[in-house]
Amino acid sequence: MANSPPLEPRDGLVTWSRPWAEGTLLTLLGELDRDSADDLWSALDDALRRPGTVLVIDCAGLGFCDSTGLDTLLRAQARAAAEGSRIDLARPRRLVRWMLQRTGTTQLFSIRDTLPA
Repeated sequence: MANSPPLEPRDGLVTWSRPWAEGTLLTLLGELDRDSADDLWSALDDALRRPGTVLVIDCAGLGFCDSTGLDTLLRAQARAAAEGSRIDLARPRRLVRWMLQRTGTTQLFSIRDTLPA
């Protein structure tokens, strides 16, 4: 993870995190698929190390997400819930919203239109 977000991903998925008052803001840029799911899991694992945290995932820069990416998000949400934490999705593009709706998993995430201050 970099100290500041890149302007655009070079290849695959780029993650960038920063703390905020209730937890971590994790920004995703690029494509979330089979090839990048392990990179996302590492970033999620780091962000969820402290129980009782709120992890906000900024999806505005996520141009693609396949079923492997969705599975990674769902596994992370299950872990967060088991540890008293929460994952919110912020600014998801139409593709991510559609995927959540089609799979019946919309209710598992809080959806934010804005990022935390």
